[in-house]
Amino acid sequence: MIETLFVTLLPLGFLIVLFGGGELFRRRNINMDGDPPIGKVLFFSSKYLMLLLWTATVVHSWGVNLSFMKLPEPLRWLALSLWGSGFVLLFIGRFGLGDSFRIGSPKESTHLTVDGTFRFSRNPMYLGVYATLLASVLYTLNLLLLVPGIFVVVVHHKIVLAEEQHLRKTFGEQYAEYCGHVRRYL
Repeated sequence: MIETLFVTLLPLGFLIVLFGGGELFRRRNINMDGDPPIGKVLFFSSKYLMLLLWTATVVHSWGVNLSFMKLPEPLRWLALSLWGSGFVLLFIGRFGLGDSFRIGSPKESTHLTVDGTFRFSRNPMYLGVYATLLASVLYTLNLLLLVPGIFVVVVHHKIVLAEEQHLRKTFGEQYAEYCGHVRRYL
């Protein structure tokens, strides 16, 4: 029961923060919806597939067996650890960006965030996404989830590269200096 709550509440809580925060942004006349930094079809398909993998993990935790084999206990604990740490990174990254958070490239000016977890990773939220996707595949041991998982990681990496170009143009030398001190992921 605790495991099911853990697996279910983390993505649910993150989505509430994400979309609830969007509503709070709109009330303050801040548009959280940026421009997709890559093609819209790739951008949105990767976001929806990520939600599909999260949903598969949640449904599996509810007792709907999506696995093709028995999950060894150490692998289960590894998957749960990745799941939890991935969502911790997503929450910390989201709150760390504050009013500069956007889904896509911002349409208006924002500030460059270089403190908090952004001192260790330029992309802690993407790192969190990758951890949750790996957790989904490991937790369900369903190789059919591996293909969309790889697709999402590849597309999100393309998003990161496109966002970096935007940041270079927007913040110039300040961003270049930041990149010299902090790695893209770890």
